[in-house]
Amino acid sequence: MQAIILAAGMGRRLGHLTEDNTKCMLKVHGKTLIERSLNILSKYDISRVIVVIGYEGQKVIDFIGDEYKGLKIEWVWNHDYATTNNIYSLYLAKDYLLQEDTLLLESDLIFDEQIIARLLKNEHPNLAVVSKYESWMDGTVVTLDDNDDIVRFIPKKHFSYKELKKYYKTVNIYKFSKEFLEHSYVPFLSAYSQAMGNNEYYEQVLRIITLLERQDLKAMRLQGEKWYEIDDIQDFDNAETVFAPNAEKLQSFAQRWGGYWRFPAVKDFCFLVNPYFPPTIMMDEMKAYFKELLSEYPSGQRVHRILAAKMFNCLPEQILLGNGGAKLLTALMNTLTGKVGVAVPTFHEYPNRVGFENCALLNPIYDNEDLQYSVDDIWEMVKTQNVDNFILINPDNPTGHYIPKSEVLKLAAKFQEAGKYLVVDESFIDFSDENQEGTLLGSADLEKFSNMIVVKSISKSYGVPGIRLGVLATSNAELLDEIHSKISIWNINSFGEFFMQIFGKYEKNYLKACERIREERDVFGEELKQINFLRVIPSQSNYFLCELKAPWTSKKLCDLLLEEHEILLKNCTNKPGLPNGEYVRIAVRDRNDDAALIKILKELEP
Repeated sequence: MQAIILAAGMGRRLGHLTEDNTKCMLKVHGKTLIERSLNILSKYDISRVIVVIGYEGQKVIDFIGDEYKGLKIEWVWNHDYATTNNIYSLYLAKDYLLQEDTLLLESDLIFDEQIIARLLKNEHPNLAVVSKYESWMDGTVVTLDDNDDIVRFIPKKHFSYKELKKYYKTVNIYKFSKEFLEHSYVPFLSAYSQAMGNNEYYEQVLRIITLLERQDLKAMRLQGEKWYEIDDIQDFDNAETVFAPNAEKLQSFAQRWGGYWRFPAVKDFCFLVNPYFPPTIMMDEMKAYFKELLSEYPSGQRVHRILAAKMFNCLPEQILLGNGGAKLLTALMNTLTGKVGVAVPTFHEYPNRVGFENCALLNPIYDNEDLQYSVDDIWEMVKTQNVDNFILINPDNPTGHYIPKSEVLKLAAKFQEAGKYLVVDESFIDFSDENQEGTLLGSADLEKFSNMIVVKSISKSYGVPGIRLGVLATSNAELLDEIHSKISIWNINSFGEFFMQIFGKYEKNYLKACERIREERDVFGEELKQINFLRVIPSQSNYFLCELKAPWTSKKLCDLLLEEHEILLKNCTNKPGLPNGEYVRIAVRDRNDDAALIKILKELEP
């Protein structure tokens, strides 16, 4: 068995990363792609590796030489790399193809060793490695039958998103027998190159062979093995995340702050989103108007305020709609003056916006292991530390601690009397036991306490973080006008506006969804309590803060879950305000995902 690696291309789409080197010399976490491929091949009975080079090819030769970790390396030049494509590169190596069984790889791949191990072990002589089609993929796809025969190679121009669930992407790793190469592939390769020219892809030849229905080529479906094809700088960034060393992978994912649709195998127990809303029928309605929403401008703030007022039972002049709660939060923090009080541990976006040096931290009052505090504790801090504004996240993040509405209103009255601002972030309140009965987003409560500002992210409980929605409400017209002046006319997109417009039709679905997640939280919480290395802190939100017991540390647990099970947990150990110890925050997902995590955690018990 020999291997052929195609490495002649210029990699123009990688920009500055390939200005003076070919793609296979691109380094991912300090190691070139060609080294990674050769390191894997060197572990198996490979007689030689033929590398087809072109652009900056001499640099590859100088770097690798004629031998690599026991592998014999032979070089084939494609001097016409600028005007040809990989079909010509493979054609130049056709004499090698006729001599042995062959592994064919492209040089812009990074992949798990297990792929090669399974490929060589598989009894079928001719195999294309394929992966279920995902959103980040591009290029040739295939369809398969139940026997893993490749039914069709589908080029880009025939790609149909209606058929998406049937598609598999070719990984660009193949195993071919000498017989198949001699009697099928090479003759067709030669004929196709002569008839169609050299600016084509070698997979076109495979497409023709499958059209003859000879069933020579089967597919080997990946079973969770990782791979990435690096064509541009976004691919490079994604590959750096997927193939980050174990100690760096969690940080690499965390720094992305989302966009995890690119990694569909990852189960995200960090971000706190309702899995039971919106319902399918609501999403179908949004899809039905996709073209209009994509191609037309949204309304301005006047219309947005009417929509938000209708949704949250207040007056348009009391509320603003923003591009996520974070956008409104920034405008608010840039408007308030004076010292800001906040209970810690907390959602860092607030103190980050104000600056920790301008914050008074409510922390010493934690005299219980469940990290709870009362409105009396808050007011005592306000008096003793001369706080001008206090931010109450209710339920709190990351603890899930909740203060009932009746108590919050008592606190608001004290702030009103003292002429201070109370900011209440109730992004998670619909998950609490009081659910929507606990909200302060109503014209009567807002009117009664003009010093109270209520903020709510619509991303969390409504399950739509991708369309970025949030509201801020107060009856203080002067303050609201100042915040309004810091927000652009088109502050949300048309998809967010349409969501608000149609929400009323699905409000009952929403209430049921919140009820479902409260039920799931209670079940999940009881199951987490059975894990002997976790201490679960009571929560009235859709997450649990858990203290870890020996031998586990939060980093060790989070790293292991991500590397071995593709599960993301939030490492909270270094969060300011937490007592000494090891902490993780675990989001509540749906029953299937929560049960899967519980099963894994039980397996990790000492």
